[in-house]
Formats: sequence, C-alpha cells, structure tokens
Amino acid sequence: MSAYQKYTELDVWKHSRALASHVYELTATFPKSEQFGIVSQIRRCVVSVPSNIAEGRGRLYKKETIQFLSIARG
Repeated sequence: MSAYQKYTELDVWKHSRALASHVYELTATFPKSEQFGIVSQIRRCVVSVPSNIAEGRGRLYKKETIQFLSIARG
C-alpha cells in the first residue's frame, strides 16, 4: 500500500458516502412540505462531509488539506 491514497480509497470517505445515501433515503420519507426546509438543510450538511474530504485530498499543500478535513469534521 502506498503512503498516499486517493480519497475514494479512504474508509472515512466511504463511510461518509454511505451515511449520505442513508440520509437521502430517510429524508425522502419526510413530508413534502419539508423538502425545501429541513430536508434540504440535512442533505446539504451530510453531503458536505465527503465533499470536503475529497476537496482537501486534492489540495497541494498540507495546511489546505488539514483545513478541509477540519471543516468535514465539524
């Protein structure tokens, strides 16, 4: 195994993607009146974790990578 892994190979990214899929399934059962309110906010939140991991992994400098991973962590 190499020291550098693609973000798609990271367990944390895989788990966060799986969580996002589950959240999308769950929020699909919410009332239609909530689609543009709480459902939208929950979905944006859960998608931001794997997105920030991927963004951070693509950065050239370690400091930038750490910043995006920190955002993903919350």
